[in-house]
Amino acid sequence: MSDAPFSFTVQHQQGRARAGELVTPHGRVATPVFMPVATQATVKALTPEEVLAAGAQMVLCNAYHLYLRPGVEMVARLGGLQQFMAWPRPILTDSGGFQAFSLGALRQVDEAGIRFRSHLDGSLHHFTPELATANQERLGADIIMCFDQCIGYGASKEEVRQAMERTHRWAQGCYDSHAASATAEQQALFGIVQGGTFPDLRAESAAAITSTPFSGYAIGGLAVGEDKAVMYEITQQVADLLPANRPRYLMGVGSPEDLVEGVAQGVDMFDCVLPTRVARNGALFTRRGRVDITARRFAEVTGPIEEGCDCYTCARFTTAYLWHLFRAKELLALRLASIHNLRFILRLMAEMRQAIVADRFEEFRRGFHDAYRPTDEAVRQAQKEKWLKARGG
Repeated sequence: MSDAPFSFTVQHQQGRARAGELVTPHGRVATPVFMPVATQATVKALTPEEVLAAGAQMVLCNAYHLYLRPGVEMVARLGGLQQFMAWPRPILTDSGGFQAFSLGALRQVDEAGIRFRSHLDGSLHHFTPELATANQERLGADIIMCFDQCIGYGASKEEVRQAMERTHRWAQGCYDSHAASATAEQQALFGIVQGGTFPDLRAESAAAITSTPFSGYAIGGLAVGEDKAVMYEITQQVADLLPANRPRYLMGVGSPEDLVEGVAQGVDMFDCVLPTRVARNGALFTRRGRVDITARRFAEVTGPIEEGCDCYTCARFTTAYLWHLFRAKELLALRLASIHNLRFILRLMAEMRQAIVADRFEEFRRGFHDAYRPTDEAVRQAQKEKWLKARGG
């Protein structure tokens, strides 16, 4: 293994599925890995110790929100993100591009970057590739992301092309800025492939982004409203076009079925707010699918939400107690549900890694799909649209 501050090694492969290891200044990460989202330097409702106990190896923080509050310079003065949030493990930050873009009428995109008004106080800001990169460098993350132009699902091919080509130009600006920085050797910069759901644009974007020697490559612009079959098709296409010796990151994906399929297509890294977001709304993961803990049928169930689950919630509390907490609107409900869902996802990732190493991933994949019933597609799309509309807040 290299002694460099950042490196990646594929240790075993079965089909496209890969088991590997990331080396970062704040520790090693076994892949495939899911990163819980700590939007404002916290995974909502949980302490760092609880996130670690659930099995998290690294988390994602949101550069847009931290730029606005408490401010990048304040985080830097207080020792960087790890010290600020008491998280001893690796951190990845996004550039803030998606959040700025999602502000709708509050933002304007031009060649130089994105001008936007803060959703907090209406103040005017301008993110450029160079500023977005510098913000993440100052936050002190182990992995930072290029500034890209996100485009809404359903946009025309010409609109997607223009955003993609701008993303390519911005990526070069991010790379040049980071290469000249004092933290270049300590922080890994990932490029992002765009192109919507158009295979020819995805191929063009993958070629353009991989022509620059980023430390890793992300697949952006998916899980934003397209059918799952389309998402899986594009993910596989792009993953096949990315360098085998670099980590591959599918951004914003966190449904159990999507994680299994993403790993099957050769993806190494994932993040999503979904596990903790749905937990706070009473949706808990089980091997059979998501259940609504607020349903009356759980009122007198004396066992855990899932037999065999080793999370703190299932080890200590009955399903009936969780039902009661949610019905009574107790804060503990949000914490216990979040612990369970995070542990479910992180244990799923560990099991997939074990299956890859043992050359039984396809067997694991079939078994998972035989048992797990995903959320209805129409319901999922409606929930996604509602979330995207509220994303700027």
